[in-house]
Amino acid sequence: MRAEAMVSELGAISAEPDRLVRLFLTPEHRRAADRVADWMCKAGLAVSEDALGTVRGRLEGQGKRRLLIGSHIDSVIDAGKYDGVFGVIAGILAAEHCRDKRLPFGIDVLAFGDEEGSRFPVTLSSSSACAGVFKPEMLAQEDRNGVTLADAIKAYGKSPADVPAAAYRLDQAAAYVEVHIEQGPVLEARNLPLGVVTAINGQTYLNAEFLGEAGHAGTVPMRLRRDALAGAAEAILLGETLARESNGAAVATVGRVAVAPGAANVIPGNAVAVFDIRSGDEPARATLVEALKSGLRAIAARRHLGLTVTSTREVATTPCDPHIQDQFADAIRALGTEPLRFGSGAGHDGQAMAKLCPIGMLFVRCRGGISHNPMEYASPRDLGLAVAALIGFIERFEPGRLSG
Repeated sequence: MRAEAMVSELGAISAEPDRLVRLFLTPEHRRAADRVADWMCKAGLAVSEDALGTVRGRLEGQGKRRLLIGSHIDSVIDAGKYDGVFGVIAGILAAEHCRDKRLPFGIDVLAFGDEEGSRFPVTLSSSSACAGVFKPEMLAQEDRNGVTLADAIKAYGKSPADVPAAAYRLDQAAAYVEVHIEQGPVLEARNLPLGVVTAINGQTYLNAEFLGEAGHAGTVPMRLRRDALAGAAEAILLGETLARESNGAAVATVGRVAVAPGAANVIPGNAVAVFDIRSGDEPARATLVEALKSGLRAIAARRHLGLTVTSTREVATTPCDPHIQDQFADAIRALGTEPLRFGSGAGHDGQAMAKLCPIGMLFVRCRGGISHNPMEYASPRDLGLAVAALIGFIERFEPGRLSG
């Protein structure tokens, strides 16, 4: 089908021949953006591009307000080909289907370029610009080669001075919706192709640094050690235990640990564990974070370790508009399948766009729940159902009934 062919075509645009790597404001981003723009033109949309490289396909309607449909075309390192990209493609195909209808609102399809944050230590910069919440200090952030975001914008042929012009006015944007592969196993476990997102989960990053004393691995008795890594290991297990005890309300992950001095025959004197804590329930996340901090202090005291705990990321839960949820659910039922409502554990451009207007999301089943991985896969049938559900949503969309 068309969606699968388009996904594969963009998936071939990469900086590396043997894996998918498409970073923000790179030549590969340029090639992908040009391909998306060509598809938009052929779909009958008027195409433009803003200062942060967001490609916009515009379909006029009978009213001044616009339904924004989007996702991103950048990738992580060694990515799958569906993440983000399919949401842009679904928007183009749905808008093409609706181009001869007399809709009481316009449609803008948006292809953002910086959802993953794989190049610069910032994320959602392009959707933040559209939402009018771009922070100028982002321009000074550097990639691993020392190139600032401002310089990358210039190299891409744009001007940082034009970033404010990317923002929509509050009276323009009726809502923002996004179609996205689930990136998790919930839909597959329930044997359902589509789901309705209730909220994008909030997130806390905690850096826990344990300071002990390096020493000889063979000469220091166990009872006299101040092993920083042993303290961090106990802390990691505590985070897992607390998340399990939340009965599904929250998750906690440690995917990065730094150990010094890092020699096999030296007791670690320093260890840093980065905790990623997420929940769609703000009180549940706050409760877990506080319990973890208290537990970290107890571990450090018992093991005679120094401890520094720093929160490096705090993102509030972003709820999806109830009426948009209902309209997506109705569109799914009309296709002969039941909608499942649940929260998104991954971040999305909707977190930025929610600062502009009400948002909603439609999830598509992906095999094994695998994402950010070359094994990422969604079937052509499920992709087709998602496009059909998006079209059904557009046909049901009533801006006047939204909460925002």
